Amino acid sequence: MDVKGINVLVLAYLGDTVYENYVRKYLILKGIGTVDKLQKEAIKYVSAKSQASYLKEMLDNDFFTEEELNLIKRARNYKTTSHPKNCDIITYKYATGLECLVGYLEFIKNDERLDEIMKFILK
Repeated sequence: MDVKGINVLVLAYLGDTVYENYVRKYLILKGIGTVDKLQKEAIKYVSAKSQASYLKEMLDNDFFTEEELNLIKRARNYKTTSHPKNCDIITYKYATGLECLVGYLEFIKNDERLDEIMKFILK
């Protein structure tokens, strides 16, 4: 299947799980030993507000290739009426753009680029 034929929200769906898995591994490797503490720390990275903030920071640093920017914009501009109650639609769309890119990189098995993005986020 050609990845370009996959709906951007489907790629974001995949990206959500990949992104969260990176964050969970990172926090466990930091030595956080209880689920309660892991959950509290994870929110700093996996909330739509946090994801949107990381994406904007990367955009400000010209971090993305032209192809990646096009994919992010496609996901961000995708027509949707639903979003979580705890954030506005703009924030949600930026978070979706980041998740879409992560899902895309996972789908095409570009682990090196995925690692670069997650290292930037997790610093």
